[in-house]
Amino acid sequence: MAINDELLSSLLNNDKKDTAIPKKLTVLPLRDVVLFPHMIFPVLIGRSSSLKAVAEAMEREKFIFVVAQKDPTVEEPTHSDIYKHGTVAKILQVLRLPNNLLKVLVEGVFQAKITGVVKNKDFMEAKVEILQPKSDDKDNELQAMVRRSSEMFAEYVKSNRNLPPEVVAAFENLDDNSRKLYYAAANLQQKAEKKQKIIEKLSLKEQYFELISLMSEEIEVLKLEEELDEKVHDTIQKTQKKYFIQEQIRTLQKELEDDDEMNPEIALIREAIDKAQMPDHALARANEELDKLKKTPTMSPEFSVIRSYIDTLASLPWSVKTDDNIRIQHVHSILNEDHYDLEKPKERILEYISVLNIVGTLRGQILCFVGPPGVGKTSLGKSIARALGRKFIRISLGGVRDEAEIRGHRRTYIGSMPGKIIASMKKAGSINPVILLDEVDKMSMDFRGDPSSALLEVLDPEQNSTFNDHYLEIDYDLSNVLFITTANVKYDIPAPLLDRMEVIDISSYLDHDKLEIAKHHIIPKLIRDFGLESVNITFTDAALMKIIREYTREAGVRNIEREIGSILRKVAKELVMEFETKENVKAAKKVASKVEIGTINPENGTINVENGTISALFKLPKKKSVVIDEDIVVKFLKNPKFREKKDELTDKIGVATGLAWTSMGGDTLPVEVTIMPGSEKLTLTGKLGDVMKESATAALSYVRSNWYALGIPENFAVGKEIHIHAPEGAIPKDGPSAGITMSLALISAAGSKPLRGDLAMTGEITLRGNILPIGGLNEKLLAAKRKGITTVLIPKDNLQDISEINPIITKGLQIVPIGHLTEALPYAFRAEVVSVKE
Repeated sequence: MAINDELLSSLLNNDKKDTAIPKKLTVLPLRDVVLFPHMIFPVLIGRSSSLKAVAEAMEREKFIFVVAQKDPTVEEPTHSDIYKHGTVAKILQVLRLPNNLLKVLVEGVFQAKITGVVKNKDFMEAKVEILQPKSDDKDNELQAMVRRSSEMFAEYVKSNRNLPPEVVAAFENLDDNSRKLYYAAANLQQKAEKKQKIIEKLSLKEQYFELISLMSEEIEVLKLEEELDEKVHDTIQKTQKKYFIQEQIRTLQKELEDDDEMNPEIALIREAIDKAQMPDHALARANEELDKLKKTPTMSPEFSVIRSYIDTLASLPWSVKTDDNIRIQHVHSILNEDHYDLEKPKERILEYISVLNIVGTLRGQILCFVGPPGVGKTSLGKSIARALGRKFIRISLGGVRDEAEIRGHRRTYIGSMPGKIIASMKKAGSINPVILLDEVDKMSMDFRGDPSSALLEVLDPEQNSTFNDHYLEIDYDLSNVLFITTANVKYDIPAPLLDRMEVIDISSYLDHDKLEIAKHHIIPKLIRDFGLESVNITFTDAALMKIIREYTREAGVRNIEREIGSILRKVAKELVMEFETKENVKAAKKVASKVEIGTINPENGTINVENGTISALFKLPKKKSVVIDEDIVVKFLKNPKFREKKDELTDKIGVATGLAWTSMGGDTLPVEVTIMPGSEKLTLTGKLGDVMKESATAALSYVRSNWYALGIPENFAVGKEIHIHAPEGAIPKDGPSAGITMSLALISAAGSKPLRGDLAMTGEITLRGNILPIGGLNEKLLAAKRKGITTVLIPKDNLQDISEINPIITKGLQIVPIGHLTEALPYAFRAEVVSVKE
């Protein structure tokens, strides 16, 4: 709020003579400033209330009560926002400034405090009481405080760069102890709330005590600042001295023209470059970077960057190559030793070895193993490397979303490094390792780039001979590397990347496959791991089949290994508990025969002597035999996790068994349909995806529009609510292959006809009733066989895929190819001849 000209005139032209200090004064709040008595201070005023308070003070003998604000951020303070203790000041001069501001020069007169508040809507006004701090010049303690404060003030001014030395001279010329106190306090660079403590004390001794405390704190801070300045100064001097010496050494080196001999570090780097046997383009780059390194000061950040780059170049394999063991019988025996079955990938590896025998070198072989978890994709890659005698490197791509993970970071970034491919080559130490790119289907992309696009160059035989990493910035030859990738789902691999690889499907294991793997691979491995070789442990086939069928349900063998491991650990525990006491007692008796003082404890076989306990170590018996049968499996693993439900294969109305394929392998998918009175609507439950919901709608539309041909009532959906449910509702389900399953379940529910319980089906349905082909047929048939299904309906276009499926899977299954839904009716309903009406 601006003030008017009359008010300014009264402020500037007032010339009344001084009189006694009135008890009621206007209040002038200050921000971050404590005004002490005998202190002259200029105040810049812009608040409307403060301008009016000054104008009123000019009318009242120019006295005003100056006090500090508690919170300097408050724009319009009230009595609760200011301290009670302050200083009565005399206005010496008032100057008018632009922007309606006043500069008021005030001089502190007396210490005072507010005793009462005077209500005034225009400005703050209060009743004040003059305070005279108690002082006794004969008080020795006070005199000691005065002397100490004088010494400390002189030290403070000497350490403080912002105060001139003349301040000390002015301080020493003061005779009055109170004036000295206020002068020193006014020159302290402390916060207002700390200075306020001085003005609130009622005795001079207490005020001096607060002053000494504040000065002591400030002097300590100033000393720390001086120490820091000295340390920084010394560091700068050392750095400058070191730089000067280095420049002198560099000058001498140039004169001698023999840098390598003068600098052992450069000589070692030169030796590493010579040993690396780099191609010409890489050698030229290494020498160029070495010349830069010689001219760069060792303290410069660029020195470590260049040094790391040269070390990376020198440590990469440029010509080191391991000799391939290409005897086909050797490779075949290694693959059979490590893996059971997997004939197709083994056959492909043997083909590769055969061509390698003839040609000597072979490029463009990028294999991709696709299959459920636990079927041996990664371990097959290890076996291939072992069979060929090559180094094996595994790179996990699961969750990789940054292109720089593959291509590396450019050297302009702090902490840059090569990508995973170059880092793997450095780790392998040869130019022809086997690199397994694991989980290639689980890469993702974000704002940092698409790693799958970066892999295109790596896996393209026409490009990977000149692979360019962002960190190296030179071409590196990857053509000698045997790349193998693994994935759970082929459809999640980007199409351009998939086009560069030869896909080999690894299907789920059958029960008899799992039995053989457990007997010949898992059990021997776990026995070695648990140190049970000296004990003759055998599993019966019935026990293993019980584990496979009732304690695991998976495509691979990981859970089987986990359960067998659990059994072997419990066997080891029982062996230790059974023989520990017996063996320890025998050993303790031998020790006791040599100990004069001691008694044998028969319970645990220890010998108690005066200085402690002697115990014998346990050793497993060498001729112990353990047979694991079904009863022991139940004893150790408790209740089975999976049980076959006998009623699942019985005929039911409105229940059809579909076949599903997931990244974990194949599984059966029952679909239930019920038709009940209610509003005419379709309800879908079971956490179905959008595609599966659309399949259900298409199935219902076909059944309703072809009721006559299907032999069901015309009005089966009139005034009825149709509910389709896929059990295990917590598991997400999606895909079009359940179309035929939903259609037959609807026909069964609409016509009250029981569907065959030993029948399973898969296929996508159209609005015309045509059955379209599906994927994952091998896993789906395997799931049907595990379930005990006898008849499977598949799309007619998938008939050609049957030749690729293991005959063991199709044995005992009646596989019926159908092209239209009506062809499925004779197989879907038992003891009834279904006639399709035209």
